[in-house]
Amino acid sequence: MLVAAISLMLMFAFPLWRITLEAPQYPKGLSMYIWVNNITGSEPSTLQNINIMNHYIGMKPIEPESIPELQFMQYIIIALSGLALILIAINKWQVNLIWLIILLVAGGLAIYDFYLWEYDYGHNLDPHAAIKIEGMAYQPPLIGKKIILNFTAISMPQMGSIFMTLSMISGGFAVWIGRKMNIARRIS
Repeated sequence: MLVAAISLMLMFAFPLWRITLEAPQYPKGLSMYIWVNNITGSEPSTLQNINIMNHYIGMKPIEPESIPELQFMQYIIIALSGLALILIAINKWQVNLIWLIILLVAGGLAIYDFYLWEYDYGHNLDPHAAIKIEGMAYQPPLIGKKIILNFTAISMPQMGSIFMTLSMISGGFAVWIGRKMNIARRIS
């Protein structure tokens, strides 16, 4: 559980996700990094450049301060990490299992919410946009590559997501070990 708690806190040190837009006019690509509590770019002007391009096709601007999840997700991670530390003292595999289920549900909901966020930005377009292509949606893939007009959108998890996964695996291991130790105590 200690590894699970530390892994959750390490999510603050690394981005969770990266979306990169590659095109002839951007040979190095424009990379946007999604953190627990912010969205940044590979360069200071990246987010501004993405918003300018998005404006022409009618997408809403990406403004980190207006995304509610970026305001509260950090507190959920801190709470789950703190709870994992408390559970070390309780030392009951059943309680660890409840924590693990909560973490798995929270992670699943976060991925689903991210998909909805991408869907909203890619489909709910301004009807008065300068560039309109009938039936065109600009949603990047959740994971992988997708061609969108002359851009290749690449969306991939980053180290923050790996630490979230490590926390889940560690929590699962703590449940498994705790259950095995409980069974061994009952047998002896």
